[in-house]
Amino acid sequence: MNVTGMLRRLTVACLIVFAGAAVLQDRFLYFPEKARIEDLAFGGLRAWPPDEAFRGLVAEPAEAARATAIVFHGNAGHAGHRSHYAAMLTRLGLRVILAEYPGYGPRDGALGEDNLVADARQTIVLAHRLYGAPLLVIGESLGAGVAAAAGSRERDKIAGLMLITPWDRLEHIAAYHYPWLPVKWLLRDRYDSTAHLASFGRPVLVVIAERDSIVPPRFGEALFHALPEPKRMMVVNAAEHNDWIGRVDETWWREATGFLLAPSH
Repeated sequence: MNVTGMLRRLTVACLIVFAGAAVLQDRFLYFPEKARIEDLAFGGLRAWPPDEAFRGLVAEPAEAARATAIVFHGNAGHAGHRSHYAAMLTRLGLRVILAEYPGYGPRDGALGEDNLVADARQTIVLAHRLYGAPLLVIGESLGAGVAAAAGSRERDKIAGLMLITPWDRLEHIAAYHYPWLPVKWLLRDRYDSTAHLASFGRPVLVVIAERDSIVPPRFGEALFHALPEPKRMMVVNAAEHNDWIGRVDETWWREATGFLLAPSH
């Protein structure tokens, strides 16, 4: 086979690989788990909103809520797996909404950044209409990208934003894990939190897991340094991407939410 023929075959092979990566990228990014509403609403968690189509779970504090927190979870499982947020934050007097994504849990809908962010905006708007201010938005991993994009568009309704194990731009994470792929050209979903929050102007708390191997700390640090004030960064020592929650206590959560709700901002 001559050199020209070999190059043509190599080019075709590369195009097939790249096309396959583009088509399958949802499987690399989203790992939804389906569940019925009745299997999720237990232990103080109720379907939310009560009189409209299911959008997540809600937990109320023992006394009147002093604020509402919306939690956008990571890319695997469903909202029912995040009851630890409700257990802790209700103790601090917050109403907690564990938002569910389209295509996850009992919800139908297409995956993808456009759909998830549009849906998250609707959740923020609805929570603000039902409960008013102050409203905190919390996002973990993929949820940090969703929260940044949706929160930037609904910032007039938000008191503060907590981004846990976040990245600056999804393409940087993709390039880290798949250095042999031209991810910049293949990615459909961008989750560019740096761009979304460039003029946010609300308090942002960036939480980094010190030993994170999924989203290495440097990507969260890059986001933090790009953010406008007011901002703060908290590093969870010795934590990996998925075990940080077991390394923080009530005092940590009081400090974190206190920064976001401080009237001085």
